Amino acid sequence: MKINHALLALGLGLILAVNGYAATLNEGDEKYRILVISSYHNEYLWSQETNQGFCAAMLKYGYFDNKDQADVYTKNDYVESTKAVVKKMWMDSKRKKGKQEKAEMAMRVTQAARDFEPDIIFLGDDNAVKYIGNQFFETGIPIVFWGVNNTPVKYGLVVTKDRPGHNVTGVYQTGYYVESLLFLKKIVPEVKTFAILSDDTSSGRSHLKKIQYYANKGELPLTLTETVSTKDYSLWKKKAMELQNSVDAFFLAQYSGLKDDKGNYVPTEEVTSWYMQNITVPEAAVQGQFVKQGMLCSADDSGYNQGFEAVAMGHDILVNGAKPATFATRTPQRGALMVNKKRAKILGITFVPEMGVEEFIE
Repeated sequence: MKINHALLALGLGLILAVNGYAATLNEGDEKYRILVISSYHNEYLWSQETNQGFCAAMLKYGYFDNKDQADVYTKNDYVESTKAVVKKMWMDSKRKKGKQEKAEMAMRVTQAARDFEPDIIFLGDDNAVKYIGNQFFETGIPIVFWGVNNTPVKYGLVVTKDRPGHNVTGVYQTGYYVESLLFLKKIVPEVKTFAILSDDTSSGRSHLKKIQYYANKGELPLTLTETVSTKDYSLWKKKAMELQNSVDAFFLAQYSGLKDDKGNYVPTEEVTSWYMQNITVPEAAVQGQFVKQGMLCSADDSGYNQGFEAVAMGHDILVNGAKPATFATRTPQRGALMVNKKRAKILGITFVPEMGVEEFIE
């Protein structure tokens, strides 16, 4: 019996379309339309780190033809390669002043996303998942997130970590809070107590609650004595100045959402500069980006790894027919144990190999 190869190929394509989200493109087929929506803005260091990982994976899996295309995408938020049309949109949610502004921004981004007609959507960090994820929930468009803090199920788009259940899966941050404090203890063995300094944002609150959780379970190497969570920059500074007289160290959970007396967001560079000039106790931070800004140390919850792993998952969905509903969420391996040498010098810290430093920031 002769086999009609054209009909056979069509039948296989239909099976893949029904049971997966996409099949591998053949020469002459339309390009993948890949949409990236970031919660933040392109000057934000975490966004730059996740973008580096995203671009590295896009090169590895062939969605960018070369590094020049990755650079064009990074600069222009858009590039077209032989395999894909890739577009990025920014929510700028860290600098929005209230829920109304964020809601209006979400409407604009959602409409632009629909107009783009993506084959897959990448959502970077919590606000993109919270505000945009619901707009494409239970649609035929697969969604892969990165940077969701602590648990991937918190926004109701994922049923369980191991079996998401819908069209959404991705990469989340476990937060290396215990590891960061253990690292701080190795660097400064005499520290025994600490306080948390955070802004009152979704990310800040998430980190703060998780540290408190570990503290309540007795799993931290230092004793947590107080927490600060506010958007008021003046109050944040006042509490930091007071607390350094009663604790041995700080844990910096988040400080990009602080506002001045006029309600304007304070640049993180300004916050860091004030902190370095006024705070004389050592600190650990939740992410390596804060060490790069000047804080002493961190067991880095790597933004690079978050972006890279998200693309790897997206590739399996687009090319290998993986289903988000049964594609377990995951968290990538920890980044480096990082130390800022300038801050260490200010604090009079001398390093020895036993401290286990994996990366020095000059």
